[in-house]
Amino acid sequence: MTSHAAVVGRGMGKTCVVGCTDLQIFETEKRLVIHQTEFREGDWITLEGGSGQIFNGRLATEPVSWTSAAKKFFNWADECAEMKVLANADTPDQARVARDLGAKGIGLCRTEHMFFEKARIHDFRKMILAESELQLRDFSLSLLDHQKNDFDQIFEVMRDLEVNVRLLDPPLHEFLPSKTDQEEISLLAEALGVTSGHILQRLGQLHEHNPMLGHRGCRLGISFPEIYRMQIRALARSFSELSKTRNKMNLKIMIPLVSDPQELKLLLEDLKEVFEAELKDLDSSKSFRKVKWGTMIEVPRACLLAKDIAKQVDFFSFGTNDLTQTSFGISRDDSAKFLSLYLEKSLLPSDPFESLDLKGVGLLIQEAVRQGRGANKELELGICGEHGGDPKSIGFFHELGFDSISCSPFRVPIARMAAAKERGLKQK
Repeated sequence: MTSHAAVVGRGMGKTCVVGCTDLQIFETEKRLVIHQTEFREGDWITLEGGSGQIFNGRLATEPVSWTSAAKKFFNWADECAEMKVLANADTPDQARVARDLGAKGIGLCRTEHMFFEKARIHDFRKMILAESELQLRDFSLSLLDHQKNDFDQIFEVMRDLEVNVRLLDPPLHEFLPSKTDQEEISLLAEALGVTSGHILQRLGQLHEHNPMLGHRGCRLGISFPEIYRMQIRALARSFSELSKTRNKMNLKIMIPLVSDPQELKLLLEDLKEVFEAELKDLDSSKSFRKVKWGTMIEVPRACLLAKDIAKQVDFFSFGTNDLTQTSFGISRDDSAKFLSLYLEKSLLPSDPFESLDLKGVGLLIQEAVRQGRGANKELELGICGEHGGDPKSIGFFHELGFDSISCSPFRVPIARMAAAKERGLKQK
């Protein structure tokens, strides 16, 4: 339910079953074995994502229908709710599904998934491995048009609804080639004017033992400023063009994994300057006021320093997936190996990656809200972790006066109902 693979699959509308410890995969032979049953590449299986069951063969399936009666019913729910329900969407297709299911905008648009396409990953790797600032700038510019096109398509789908774009977040290692990929290493060496041995050396230098707590988030923007600048230029150009033909554009820009106010200050000063420079064809001051800048609150230190962070931004968006990981000191991708025992022995009331841990993580969020709104009365509050689609957690966010919740597109209907229910309970 809560591993990164499950989260990504859910966002794509794909059934995903994880934690199959009895599964044996023989990659070179293109076969797998589970409970003495063998499957080979091309064989059909059917996944039931709700229960985690896997069936041998191709079973009949039926897509979920969204009738006019359902739309009317959920519109009533929206009228009752105090919190807006947004969606986490990274592609035009996901954005379209989210809008069809009633999302009032995008609360998290992850930009990293846009670079994993085969046609772009090579150029992105050149940028990471660049030998000079000039090379880095040139390689980043080669990606700018691709990135702008991505934003154009998403803005076109969402029209006047808000789109909250998170700048690049994942660890660098996710983009780098394997040391055994000789063809790609040779191509990179040729493009950079170095030897294959030098590329291997650079890969070794960029290797991290614990990448999820390493060179990622805003740290990337500080170490490789041209990456964030390229994304901001792409956003500004897309925003500029579309603003000429629309009365309303609702853009938010979000900096991830901030743990110190000075990190945020450094990045905001640089990126706002870049953004304004790209808007020279428009009334810069008028256009600039339409854009909101914010940060993700996803590490405990940010919660404890929220007062000084809030003074610099228009909004907080709580990344509860990472906040839960960093608070507990456990990985959501590996916790399935032992969390079931904790639940069996009643050491925890529920999986903290499914329903928010109110005793610990909840206290951190409460403190961040208290400090944040105390320092900035206009501060908007949102949540874009998977807890945004969990009815139990939604009640907590409602009590704290959150403005919005954001979840995977296919969880939007559940979130809409939960948000309406919380308003009803409050009135009682």
